[in-house]
Amino acid sequence: MMDWDVLLIKLLAEEEEEFIKRRIIVERRKRRFWVNKIWQSRCVDGEFHKLCIHLKGVKFYDYYKMDYQKFKKLVHFLRPHVEKRKSKFRSTISIEERLTVCLRFLTTGTSFKALSFNYRMGYSTIRSIVHETCAAIWKILRPIVMPKPTEVLWKAVEEDFKNIWNFPNCIGAIDGKHIRIRAPIKSGSQYFNYKKFFSTVLLAVVDAKYRFVIVDIGAYGRNSDGGIMSHSKLGQKMQGNRLNIPRNKTLPGTNQVLPHVFVADEAFALTENIMRPYPGNQIEGDPKKKIFNYRLSRARRMVESAFGILRQKFEFFDRSLRIQPKYLDNIILACTCLHNYIIDGENLRYEDVINNSSNSTIFENINDISHDEDSALLPRTTREKFKDYFSEEGCVNWQNDIIDTRLNVIVV
Repeated sequence: MMDWDVLLIKLLAEEEEEFIKRRIIVERRKRRFWVNKIWQSRCVDGEFHKLCIHLKGVKFYDYYKMDYQKFKKLVHFLRPHVEKRKSKFRSTISIEERLTVCLRFLTTGTSFKALSFNYRMGYSTIRSIVHETCAAIWKILRPIVMPKPTEVLWKAVEEDFKNIWNFPNCIGAIDGKHIRIRAPIKSGSQYFNYKKFFSTVLLAVVDAKYRFVIVDIGAYGRNSDGGIMSHSKLGQKMQGNRLNIPRNKTLPGTNQVLPHVFVADEAFALTENIMRPYPGNQIEGDPKKKIFNYRLSRARRMVESAFGILRQKFEFFDRSLRIQPKYLDNIILACTCLHNYIIDGENLRYEDVINNSSNSTIFENINDISHDEDSALLPRTTREKFKDYFSEEGCVNWQNDIIDTRLNVIVV
């Protein structure tokens, strides 16, 4: 036998061996069953069928973080968008069970894999249910529980801040919330913040009753709140006077005409429509500035409290999230909608949701309303006028005692 014959036989043998290996790999990858035997007992041993359908009253609220009527109404809203068509091959997962899985993920922070064993569903099924349901919640609920800002809405918020928190001309509290995540692939240090962990930032405007008015998510954790604000849609609309903010208004009991403002902490820049506290090195020996800082902080804590309620209600925020940013944004936005829905969902009607639901964002169709040019004030002048007002015409009888007690200042 010639050498080339031996070589040819050897090559053919190697090729046949490689073909067999590939065939074995393909056979292993083939689905050996339509549904895993463990998941086939979902309707008997799954947590929804074994536990959830028997929950009532307080136990139902403890499990779902909302009462039965709100859950039932939410199911009614989402049914046309989440429910799957029945098939002859297998039974579909009901809208009630899908929403239960999603809410359980949000309220407990349990991993997809753990939920798959609890509810007897595949890992990929759990993941798709959570992502689809959160996207539907944001699409359907947002237009009704977090409508686009209008002049009427801002006036209602201002009235609440004036009556409840003694801060007239205030139309919202602004702040950013760092949400802990695991660093996305190839993201470098973009999400690494000054607190030494990876995060994405939720920027929010909150009204006087802990409800989110505007939310913006997705900014890198490395950016400051002020930088995020200036580059966000909210900041750009504010700079261009396109937020439907009402015209400047007279402070109660005075003839001072001042703009409507958002209250924020020292991380934000002082602008015509954003009031921040006086720096610490400027308030020593000046009771009026300390009173202003106290009154501003008292109104600003609405946004801090709203973040606290959000985190307490949805324990999903307590763990480092390993979710792709494109899915994470929808999950966080859905939580803000559910927050508003739970706080104030009694008056929602299905017809309102259908009529208002769309793919538009909060900032679309906001008209350009110009401010009074004659009454335009420099930001520092505006803050000075608020400072004088809180110590004179707008003084409340307990503020001096608070300042004396908390800051050790003797006010004559």
